[in-house]
Amino acid sequence: MTLSVLPHALRASEIDDETLSPVGSQSFRQAMRQLASGVCIVAHGAGAARAGMTATAVASLSLEPPSLVVCVNQSASCCSGLALGVAFTVNVLGAHQEQFADRFAGRAGLEGAARFHEGRWIESPLGAPALADSLAVFECFVEDLVVKHTHALVIGRVASVASRRQGGALVCWRGAYDQLGWNADELSRAVGQTPPTPKQPPALPTAT
Repeated sequence: MTLSVLPHALRASEIDDETLSPVGSQSFRQAMRQLASGVCIVAHGAGAARAGMTATAVASLSLEPPSLVVCVNQSASCCSGLALGVAFTVNVLGAHQEQFADRFAGRAGLEGAARFHEGRWIESPLGAPALADSLAVFECFVEDLVVKHTHALVIGRVASVASRRQGGALVCWRGAYDQLGWNADELSRAVGQTPPTPKQPPALPTAT
């Protein structure tokens, strides 16, 4: 098989040593938006003390022991409750849960426990709120905190986990939501085709 290469004139704009320039806050933000990320809700507390936030900077840290890291802005109301030993959950959102991402990002004008008034929230074994319909839930406790510049790196030791295989994932790319994992109907609509009509079972014979 021969790989064809587009002529230079037809290529999209490239990155080279002439386009790299000293970083500024705006150029850094714009470049980071090219990094597609999963969308999660980080939540802790119980009852009226519950707090949560939308997070895209979540990553696996270690397999042994199971641990992850969440990057949290220190100005976020959720951050102050994430102290050493505190239980929290990381809830991975599905493609159908964009409204939860907006609620916990503050776009609905809600704060604190009011953000939990929608959705099926359960209490994890360690006492943190968990979104039952999410793609995956990591129940953790804060093992370490590293404060650097405007953010805190929250290192969570994972105590329990749950996940499901059905459903696409909500992702954030270039400052907007998108999804990974499409079913046949969604693909048909995306390309402007009418989804196939489900086959109807044959009619039962009528009694004579």
